[in-house]
Amino acid sequence: MSEDGPVINAQQAQQAHHNGEQPKPQVDTEQAKSTSTVQEDPYPMSPRRNTTTPNPFSRRNTSIDIDDYFTGPRDIAKHSKWPLFLQLHGSILPKMIVPLLVVAAWATLITVISKKVEGVNLGISSILLTVTGFVVGLGLSFRSSTAYERYAEGRKYWGQLIFTCQGLGRVFWIHAVEREGREKQDLLSKLTAMNLIVAFAVSLKHKLRFEPYTYYDDLVELVDHLDTFAKSATDENTVRPRVGMFKAVGENLGLSFAASNPRKLMKKAKTPLGNLPLEILCYLTAYVDELALNGQLPIGMQQTAAYNQLQALNDVMVGTERVLNTPLPIAYAIAISQITWIYIFLLPFQLFLELDWITIPATIAASYIILGIFFIGHEIENPFGNDVNDLPLDLFCQQIVQDMETIAARPKPRLADWVENPRNKVMFPHSESGYSVWAQRPEVAIRSALRNRPHASFDKMGAINEKGEHNV
Repeated sequence: MSEDGPVINAQQAQQAHHNGEQPKPQVDTEQAKSTSTVQEDPYPMSPRRNTTTPNPFSRRNTSIDIDDYFTGPRDIAKHSKWPLFLQLHGSILPKMIVPLLVVAAWATLITVISKKVEGVNLGISSILLTVTGFVVGLGLSFRSSTAYERYAEGRKYWGQLIFTCQGLGRVFWIHAVEREGREKQDLLSKLTAMNLIVAFAVSLKHKLRFEPYTYYDDLVELVDHLDTFAKSATDENTVRPRVGMFKAVGENLGLSFAASNPRKLMKKAKTPLGNLPLEILCYLTAYVDELALNGQLPIGMQQTAAYNQLQALNDVMVGTERVLNTPLPIAYAIAISQITWIYIFLLPFQLFLELDWITIPATIAASYIILGIFFIGHEIENPFGNDVNDLPLDLFCQQIVQDMETIAARPKPRLADWVENPRNKVMFPHSESGYSVWAQRPEVAIRSALRNRPHASFDKMGAINEKGEHNV
């Protein structure tokens, strides 16, 4: 069946024309069954444009490729049966390949010179290990604690965002009254507003990743009907990133000279980019104003809840931007990096006198431990990026989409539909009788059962305790 309506057989149409009758649409069996249960024609869903999967938020059909070991965020829905210490997906090891090779070459050079060059011994006392090791440990501890604090704070803000979206979605779908004579228009307005809730989360994700335009697959269909600065900039002069093969390999290996400025797209913009999450928030605020003025939120607390949720969205937006734009002060970052690398480059000199040729693997092992902590702190310092261990913002946005779809899947439940349901066992687990049975009994019998219910629980627990003591 097409989207325009049922299919009419050509022979039936010709016969009806000769008889002077209107042709009757041919409805297949499946459609008839669907119409008998849902009082509407089953219109098929249109596929999304320019996407390879029906849901741009879903990674269900993807597999772990080689790129997943270097870029992320990691898909937490995937399960690995390897022991934790053998897992590479999510490990910092792929980003440490080049640094460890450099350390291995340096340790080999120092060891070979000390062994093969006559009269040269580059080994020194290991007392420097103790003195500098304390400073390095203190610096790495400070770096790791501040980085994880930012990571945890970013997760709290996205948890608050999901909570707020759920609350605002319930206000729109449950509390907003559909006016008589305009039920269909109000229903579509609710769905539009709930899509804007999703659009706010998705646009915030892109803003935190310095992606200021609207051409992204998970965003373009949500905001294409809105008049925003980002849409105007996308239509007039879109700057798309270009990444060559060597640059991509360098970025995956964590090479700083290959990393691009994350704000490059914003700097190259020739028209104002605006603030897309804030503009979407303005549209949501205008919708809530319309609900209040039209009397569709008749209770004052419903209006207060809606405006409080909007303010909470604004708080999340400002809070996440604060986490993004307030990294560890650059003086600390440079000093800790310099101290760490100086300590690593001094390791072969201090280990040679005691370990001889074992200096090479010992230096690599010690460097792996030290650099692992150092690189983890560097990676999670910005929790909103595309590193393997960053927050899975795509998954959070997908959860918001599913929450909105769940809320809107059914109309507002009427009290009688679920309270007076015969399968409602109001006294469960003390009685298997349903609502209809208890409704036929007098109120005195109901209150008597309620009074005796704690005694029944107490006697049951006492019997269980006596049985346990007897078994002991």
